[in-house]
Amino acid sequence: MSADERNIVKVFRAWKTAHQLVHDRGYGVSQAELDLTLDQFKAMHCGMGRNLDRSTLSFYAKPPAGSDKGTIYVEFSKEPSVGIKEMRSFVHTLGDHNHKTGILIYANSMTPSAAKIISTVTGQFSIETFQESDLIVNITHHELVPKHILLTPEEKKELLDRYKLRETQLPRIQLADPVARYLGLKRGQVVKIVRKSETSGRYNSYRICA
Repeated sequence: MSADERNIVKVFRAWKTAHQLVHDRGYGVSQAELDLTLDQFKAMHCGMGRNLDRSTLSFYAKPPAGSDKGTIYVEFSKEPSVGIKEMRSFVHTLGDHNHKTGILIYANSMTPSAAKIISTVTGQFSIETFQESDLIVNITHHELVPKHILLTPEEKKELLDRYKLRETQLPRIQLADPVARYLGLKRGQVVKIVRKSETSGRYNSYRICA
């Protein structure tokens, strides 16, 4: 397999995981996109010379009916490394199309200056970044990773009331945790973690994002 072919396979896997990530957050992703094969991916995103056209990889998805989350936009950077210019262009795209959440996926690196731009637009947009290598494998599909379910604010309140707990008494899951990043967790959100048990079949635990 040539270097170009290996790169196409790598990007295909990251593209698939990105769609699964968006779907698992509750946004509208078609089953056809989730089931896309490598050959279909090549037909859609590689030109006649079989070169990958990164400009065609971006996509957006709508939230569930009745949600106030707004659309989510996912872009694969055309440049291997993301600098100020690329990040500003990404922010402008979010604003021009009224996307509330944006995910920028890059091949190699992102400069500290580009990362600082994210904090300057907090409140206007929610921006997340992933390196392609982080998405080659969907971590939530690994047999050793238990199922994580994000609780609604109402479910969180019910949990705290039921066990007479304060938020500070819940175990924590860090923002940088791979599953927390996959789910796009925000500080203060709570996830239910469902684990298998030899005695009871399964048991649940809860963690708050901090």
